[in-house]
Amino acid sequence: MKTLSPKLNRIGVLFVFMVIIKLTSCSNSTSHQPATGEGFTAIENELKSKFGDNAYYTDLKVVYIKDIGNTISTTVTKAPESLNMEEWNLSQNTWTQHSEVTLEVPEGTQAADYMFQLSDKINLTKLGGLVEESITKLKSEKNINNLILSMAFIKFPKNGDSSKTEYAINLVPESDGTSFSFYYTLDGELIKMDY
Repeated sequence: MKTLSPKLNRIGVLFVFMVIIKLTSCSNSTSHQPATGEGFTAIENELKSKFGDNAYYTDLKVVYIKDIGNTISTTVTKAPESLNMEEWNLSQNTWTQHSEVTLEVPEGTQAADYMFQLSDKINLTKLGGLVEESITKLKSEKNINNLILSMAFIKFPKNGDSSKTEYAINLVPESDGTSFSFYYTLDGELIKMDY
């Protein structure tokens, strides 16, 4: 009976180790984060890692696609005074820039007045928590189970009035196409629910 050489044995162990690392890193990826406060905190951390803690946004959406997982779509800049922004998507852990956008703002105003930053006031942790709350509400009030996130986003007013910013959430049952939409204030108060 032949025995494996020590070199081949080490290669096999190394291969198994690399597969375990790959599987572990994929399970923690942004695309596989749950629609919870904790999961959305990880997504916010990914945004801050890519664009910095002081980035300015005009659009930010988390969309769940069954075969892909979470995708993030955002319009962002690090320098609002430049009036130049970039549209980016994160899908399957790969960032892709899709276009550049030039803003026009009314004379006498600053571009930053029409943008938001991720902070204590506006954040994805709160949005993820509201997704959980919305799912619980539908389960208890409508007896609907197996709900999944379709889309969650920050709805920032075009007039720059940040006090009117809303968290918006769309949920769907896994087996049915009926969409349930929730709109919340920044403080987490329900504004309305549509279905």
